[in-house]
Amino acid sequence: MKCLFLLCLCLVPIVVFSSTFTSQNPINLPSDATPVLDVTGKELDSRLSYRIISTFWGALGGDVYLGKSPNSDAPCANGIFRYNSDVGPSGTPVRFIGSSSHFGQGIFENELLNIQFAISTSKLCVSYTIWKVGDYDASLGTMLLETGGTIGQADSSWFKIVKSSQLGYNLLYCPVTSTMIGILQN
Repeated sequence: MKCLFLLCLCLVPIVVFSSTFTSQNPINLPSDATPVLDVTGKELDSRLSYRIISTFWGALGGDVYLGKSPNSDAPCANGIFRYNSDVGPSGTPVRFIGSSSHFGQGIFENELLNIQFAISTSKLCVSYTIWKVGDYDASLGTMLLETGGTIGQADSSWFKIVKSSQLGYNLLYCPVTSTMIGILQN
């Protein structure tokens, strides 16, 4: 499966992260299950919310937020954007919902997961909080991140967080894109 890396985030949408167990029912984590850490070194917890921040500073920095997409007729904010400076407002908190929730509350590198903005919303707008990769936009020559995804479905709503060779993590949508991010607990 091929994955491409996104190197640019703009103010336009981002182009493109209980059962009881007994010895009779053991759950074994894969040996390569490495937890994703936030910028303070704590393991991510799917019950908590986080802000996605750029690992770059200055004009290349900035938090990710939910906003109204230009030219959209959606009844709710439906675009995923990044502030174009690290000295701007804080971004919109997100939750990471892992596909391996039976492994506990942790989020692991290379695990399929959904991303959902952690905000109060009306019933009308609930689906506008879940990230997905949109259809190919011929006028832009790329695909955009947007909301309207579904949790737990094998569709364009699945992402992965993988360790970057530099600083932080890459947020991947395979086989399409990624972006470098840092994670800060909200």
